[in-house]
Amino acid sequence: MAFEIIVVILAILGVIAAYYFLKTVSHLLINTVIGLIIFFIANSVFNVGVPYSFSALLVCALGGIPGSIIVILLHLFGIAF
Repeated sequence: MAFEIIVVILAILGVIAAYYFLKTVSHLLINTVIGLIIFFIANSVFNVGVPYSFSALLVCALGGIPGSIIVILLHLFGIAF
């Protein structure tokens, strides 16, 4: 009887931990998609001219919105990309 109670408690704790992990992952995924959209719009609509290199896309994907803004600003100031 005690073993089943321990298993149920561990299962509940596992579900709670999975909920918080997936909640964080969904926020990161949304931030990544919006960052890449900003990067694409800046290149196509505003004709910024940042090349679609692996490093620029990686910074935009990992950094999200701030990452895409940093890549665009670094390109406009002639520092990188």
